[in-house]
This record gives sequence, C-alpha cells and structure tokens, in this order.
Amino acid sequence: MKGFTLWFTGLPCSGKSTIARRLEEILLERGMNVEVLDGDEVREHLSKGLGFSKEDRDTNIRRIGFVAKLLSRNGVVAIGAAISPYRDVRDEVRSWHDRFVEVYVKAPVDVLKERDVKGMYKKALAGQMKHFTGVDDPYEPPLNPEVIVETDKETLDESVNKILRTLELMSYVPGSGTASEYSEDEEEEIKTRLKDLGYI
Repeated sequence: MKGFTLWFTGLPCSGKSTIARRLEEILLERGMNVEVLDGDEVREHLSKGLGFSKEDRDTNIRRIGFVAKLLSRNGVVAIGAAISPYRDVRDEVRSWHDRFVEVYVKAPVDVLKERDVKGMYKKALAGQMKHFTGVDDPYEPPLNPEVIVETDKETLDESVNKILRTLELMSYVPGSGTASEYSEDEEEEIKTRLKDLGYI
C-alpha cells in the first residue's frame, strides 16, 4: 500500500490524540507502517523554543507537515495530530502531499472545558493563560475536510470507524475482511461526502 497523511485538526481536548492512537493500533494490525506525529510531542522534540504567536504556530505545523510528507512518500501512514488552528497553513501542508486526508475533530467548547483535566480552559477564560486556541486565539475550522467526527456525540469507536470506512472507500487502507459496522444510512452519508469532494 502507498503511504498517505492523515491530518487531525481541532480545538484542545477535542480528542485528536486519542483517536489517532486508536487508529494507529488498528492500522498496525492491518499490516501498515504507521507513525503518529503528536502536536505536544513534536513541540517538545522538534519545535522546542517556539512560542504561540501565529508565526511560531505556523512554523510548528509546517515542520509536522514536512516530516509527514517524508514519511508518506516512503510508504508510511503519517498521522498528524495537532491543533493546527489556521486554515491557510493547513491548506499549504495539504498542497505538499499527493494523498492527504483531513479529519476535523469537532466538539463544543463547553464539553471541552469539562474534559480538560489540566484546567487550561479555566485558566485561559480567567485571563491567566494567553494565546489559548478557542478562547483568546482563533481557531479556523476546515471548510471541506474529508471526515468530520463529533466527539461530543460519537463514541471513540464510532469516530474511529467513520475514519476507517472513509479510508477504505478511498482505497487508502485495506478492508478488515469483516462485515461493515455501518448502517446503510451511515455508509451512504460517507459515500455522499466523498462524491461531493470528488473522490468517488
């Protein structure tokens, strides 16, 4: 199988890393080479010293995108899981890839505040933490992502299966060999989205 980049974007605490890690397990079980480029880990090891200005955020995302490009062109499924708040740099990263799938991990801020065990939203809303995406720094949702998962409405398995089925229909990953876990309505919704985007 050819490599590709699977790019997760969404607000802090929306579930990007959790879904990415679960997908990693499943794709490894299917015999694919997979690497997860987690936003927090990349900041620690590849982007240390960068701040949270738009310029620094864009530099961080370009670094993740460049590594993903190198991995994917060498047969690896590169999974990027970073907030990547700005649409223009996400589109720039997309333009570097032949095979790029954007997943918008969506949930309302009220739900994300409840999930936030570190208390980052609370601090940002109280003015104790500056440049926090979704509070005093903007987040620009993607206009035409290949997949939208709504983690306030879906279980982890439902979100993962929606992404997997999309990748199967795009012929980016092999099928599981088991019967589809989707209802006819869910299958039709995914196919309609991919038709609208010109994939099938």
